[in-house]
Formats: sequence, structure tokens, C-alpha cells
Amino acid sequence: MNLYKSYINQYLQETIEIATQINREQIDNCIRILKDIKECGGRLFILGVGGSAANASHAVNDFRKIGGLETYAPTDNVSEITARTNDDGWETTFVEWLKTSHIGKNDAILVFSVGGGTETTSLNIVNALKYGCEKNCKILSVVSRDGGYCYACSDACVLIPVITEDRITPHAEGWQGIIWHLLVNAILQ
Repeated sequence: MNLYKSYINQYLQETIEIATQINREQIDNCIRILKDIKECGGRLFILGVGGSAANASHAVNDFRKIGGLETYAPTDNVSEITARTNDDGWETTFVEWLKTSHIGKNDAILVFSVGGGTETTSLNIVNALKYGCEKNCKILSVVSRDGGYCYACSDACVLIPVITEDRITPHAEGWQGIIWHLLVNAILQ
């Protein structure tokens, strides 16, 4: 007897609904931008917190090893990120890391976030994006809810549709993996 059959079916049905609703044009925009970044010798910087930080780390591996694109995530360096947090505060960690990395017009920032940041939440991401815009780098994002600040400033934003309020985070973070794997393999085409 499967006690969770109904839940399993519901979760997978929600995943199917997301797959049918997701904006393929925005995915195509991401691919085009990443191919341009790769061709001009630019770099990709992936930002995320919580589960999205773990996804960023995995995506760095895939973009570098499979996609042949120079890629980094600030959260991969625990010593630096915690020192910056301790000394300067969480809100400046990503922007200061990008400054040290000398991000520029040939580079791109890719954000993995559930909500995309606002003027009062995820300020580490928001401040990094403001700086990225100042430096004329490309901004890509994979986010959910209404997309937040990422949606407003991205050159390409893949918005994961909200099917149910109960599972925004698991669907958003699960679909980050689907999207980055798609992007990594698409830039090889």
C-alpha cells in the first residue's frame, strides 16, 4: 500500500504544468547570451543562497567541465564569503566579490533565486545586480514568484510558474537544475 501515492501524483502533475507553462523564449535568450559570452571569452558568475547556492556550485562544475565556459560562484569560497559577511555584512558580500573579480561587459551574472530579491530581501543579490548593470554585464536569472528585482533587471529571466503556494521553493530550486542543465548542453550546439 502506497501511503503517498496521491502526493506523488500531485507533485509530478505540478511539474508537468510548469513544463507546459515555462517561457521557452526566455530560455532561448539565455542560450544566445551564454553562447555570446563564451565566444568572446567572457566569464559567468552564478549567485544563489540556500539551496540555490548549492545549485550554483553544481552549475559551476557543469558550465566549466561540460560547457567549456569560465564560471565561478562566490559561495564556493566559504572562507571569503564568511569573512566578508563578518566584516562588512551579508548585503555586500556578492557585490564586493564581483568587484574583486573585475566583472565587465564581456561577462554575465546568472542568479538562482526563489523570489528574485526586492529592496528589502536578498539585498546581497540586489546589490550585486545593480553593480553588474553599472558594469554593463549581462544579467540572467532563474527565479519564481513574481521574479522580484531579477525579473526587472535581467536581460533574460526564466520565471518558474507558481502552480501552488505550498511548493514554490521545491519547484523553483528543482527547475533551476533542469534549466541550467538545458543551458549547458545547448551552448554546445
